[in-house]
Amino acid sequence: MQGIVVKLDRGYPLVETEDGVQYRCEHATSLVKGADVRAACGDRVEISVPEGHDKGIIEEVLPRRNAFVRKDPTERMEQQVLAANFDKVFVAEPCAQLNVRRLERELVLAHESRAEVFVLLTKADEAESAEALGRVRALVQRVANDARVLSVSAQDAASIEAVRACIAPGEVAILLGKSGVGKSSLVNMLVGDEVQATGAVREGDGKGRHTTVSREMVRIPGAGCVIDMPGVRGLALWDSDAGIDAAFSDVEELASACRFADCRHGAEPGCAVRAAVEDGRLAQERFDSYVRLRDEVQTAKKRVEEAKRIKSRTGHPRRWRG
Repeated sequence: MQGIVVKLDRGYPLVETEDGVQYRCEHATSLVKGADVRAACGDRVEISVPEGHDKGIIEEVLPRRNAFVRKDPTERMEQQVLAANFDKVFVAEPCAQLNVRRLERELVLAHESRAEVFVLLTKADEAESAEALGRVRALVQRVANDARVLSVSAQDAASIEAVRACIAPGEVAILLGKSGVGKSSLVNMLVGDEVQATGAVREGDGKGRHTTVSREMVRIPGAGCVIDMPGVRGLALWDSDAGIDAAFSDVEELASACRFADCRHGAEPGCAVRAAVEDGRLAQERFDSYVRLRDEVQTAKKRVEEAKRIKSRTGHPRRWRG
């Protein structure tokens, strides 16, 4: 029978079948030993429930329409799928402690999934003034390009309803952001109940403690579902060329006017991107981020190819350090 993975934590995937029954499951031996695919939250799977067995067995992970992928945080040159089969990505960044470089990286990964991307400027009530909030929002909108930016505050019910309105019934959204940005609190407000644990804010730095430890699909009354993911510290890029093209569409548009189609925007003559940096149309920091993230993707690709060559010769994958 078929079902969907609605929760994934340090134990076993929780699979909900089409008739609403939930089973704790383990992967079939064939998947554990041979397949490159393991079930992620949002995956549709084929399961069996053998008589006398205390868990269901995931026999097959069905083809995904999209996925949120990062480089495995271990030393292996492999991808890690954090969620699958979703329609929207909400990237949460706190108003008072905005990290533009992290936001750029999050947007690359979000756009790589080819889902519709939003930026949630959380804890908007902590802004020093309406003018300060406006300045932060304007900055985020420049970084986000065409992605819609929403300011969210626990003190403003309308801002919560604006998020709810973005998740139509039947749709699935994932909620991405580092620990302490208010993701679990937002889910609770969307649901209207304390379904997700939240940590007290530490005195001194105003940061929330890391409380969400599993990826879980939560149903929103009158809307779709949201996958509340744990605060992700490491967001190393994988095969993210399309994500970079989308997240840095302003740079890519400039690049289309370069003299050479394969311009690396360094010392080549006729580089439209460098010209835009020099005359102030493109901020130096924005260009530096683009180059850094683009080079990270290219380096990852080269290491993956080398790891494949080594594995084909020895039968064992190479572990990378650093």
